[in-house]
Amino acid sequence: MEFEIWVYILLFVVGVFSGFVDSIAGGGGLITIPALLAVGIPEHVALATNKLQSTFGSFSASYNFAKKGFIKFSELLSGIIWTFVGAIFGTISVLLIDPQIIKILIPLMLVGIFLYTIFSPNIGEFEKEKKMSQKSFYVVFGLIIGFYDGFLGPGTGSFWMFAMIALIGLEMKKAVAHTKALNFTSNIVSLVVFILGGQILWIIGFIMGFGQLLGAYIGSTMVVKKEIKFIKTIFLFVVGCTILKLIYDLIK
Repeated sequence: MEFEIWVYILLFVVGVFSGFVDSIAGGGGLITIPALLAVGIPEHVALATNKLQSTFGSFSASYNFAKKGFIKFSELLSGIIWTFVGAIFGTISVLLIDPQIIKILIPLMLVGIFLYTIFSPNIGEFEKEKKMSQKSFYVVFGLIIGFYDGFLGPGTGSFWMFAMIALIGLEMKKAVAHTKALNFTSNIVSLVVFILGGQILWIIGFIMGFGQLLGAYIGSTMVVKKEIKFIKTIFLFVVGCTILKLIYDLIK
């Protein structure tokens, strides 16, 4: 597919903005996928190209967080391994399970996260006591959330952040950092599958990917410098938009 120059410029800007938002609270796909569809790219090609460009953003944010000391890969290695395994099974299961079953459940779960975050004013402001061991947490949720990201995807970052804060007591900045590393892991799995399927628009993917690199670096730097309330506000906005988007997809 060939496009006019303004389309490439527009999608680069979209990549910057989505990388910025995604590195703070997830949900970048809510911005990039509609943009790709709006310029006339078929849905299956848009999904594949989106996975390529989003991998740049999750890598950029992960690298920046690690450089600033917010990610200790010795702590996260188990989560990376089990997320990788879960994403493989999730990607394979797309061919076997009716996605409508999960699409009905996900908005309800996100509504619960949204309300809990609003009515828990101190959530994520400081580290709390763990409700389960970190090792067990990453085995269980690496498989579950990795599976979900490989299978469907919307809200993955929100689920990771909430689970880390609620169950292993991470403060919000560290949870955001760890989430991006795990997102990068499951993104790689899905990207390989799409590459094998030959559905990616490489030029568009790389142009948006460079935008993602820039936006994600700016966003992850702001996470380090800003107060928790700023991150929480962006998080609630993204979760709210995700809920509305999923409900719209169900009823349209």
